[in-house]
Amino acid sequence: MHSPIAVIGGAGRTGTIITRRLAEEGHRVRVVSRHPERALLPPAVDTHPADVRYAHGLGPALSNCRAIVFTVEPGTADSGPHSPETTVYDGVRNVLAAAADGGQRPHIVLVSQIYVTRREHPMNAYGRLLDWRLRGEDEVRASGLPYTVLRPSWLTDNNAAGARVRLEQHDRGNGWVSRTSVAEACVQSLRLPAATGTTFELYNEPGEEPTDWAPLFGRLVPDRVPAHPGPAR
Repeated sequence: MHSPIAVIGGAGRTGTIITRRLAEEGHRVRVVSRHPERALLPPAVDTHPADVRYAHGLGPALSNCRAIVFTVEPGTADSGPHSPETTVYDGVRNVLAAAADGGQRPHIVLVSQIYVTRREHPMNAYGRLLDWRLRGEDEVRASGLPYTVLRPSWLTDNNAAGARVRLEQHDRGNGWVSRTSVAEACVQSLRLPAATGTTFELYNEPGEEPTDWAPLFGRLVPDRVPAHPGPAR
């Protein structure tokens, strides 16, 4: 049987959808979360309580995983355990260290967000959220592991902006995207080789949802590592 795919934050709003889609595709799925019992997950899904902020619990949680999807809420405190620095920077580093332990080379799918290169945005006032998101991205790109970095636009719980998917690069756009489209992008990133080694933004627009993601990924330009220099710590 195939090794599992870990979904870190798989009990969250977006993570639950990712988990369900992976299970529908027949993958073994392991949800890694502080409170996996809070989510309604498919019965075949394994759960493993762990917290990305604390490295000691991640080794067993990520052991023998062939892929890892990181979709963690960042927090907005200026410092401490609920700060973006702790969750989406230190947390990413902890996951990468545990993922590579023992010579493993899992595919990392990092769910980040748009505007990470636009430090002047008001959102960066919340614990330097955008700065630390970008620093976490840079850690993934420099890790030497196969990876895909997704930058969803502003999230919705429905297809209010449409179902068609548009991918962009260089973090210059604006718009909305459904959590369902983000989840599908994660699933397809693990399936299609053209998504490996890329960073892209994700938007919805009026039209039908894609039935084939290969042309979307095929238009992406692979990253030069690092794709964007992070701010000095």
